[in-house]
Amino acid sequence: MKKMTIVVLGVVLALSLVGSRFAADAPAAGQGQAACPVMGGKPDPGLFADYQGQRVYFCCPACLDLFNKDPEKYMQKLQKQPTTPSPGATSK
Repeated sequence: MKKMTIVVLGVVLALSLVGSRFAADAPAAGQGQAACPVMGGKPDPGLFADYQGQRVYFCCPACLDLFNKDPEKYMQKLQKQPTTPSPGATSK
């Protein structure tokens, strides 16, 4: 019984280490999007819409509603805004 417990704990530990490695490689939600395209607030990683293959993040539910009414207007605004650098990026 003790051997089985040790094996199970070892497997759980190994899986958690592997999982954390993949999580570290995953891009952060909203990475690269500096601001909400509607009001300019800080993007909330849990509040987004997928539009024409691009994920767009918003600062509040009201902005998401406005975006859904006229997405092209806000996509143009999003294209004009600066992006935040990715972690590890260097400037020259």
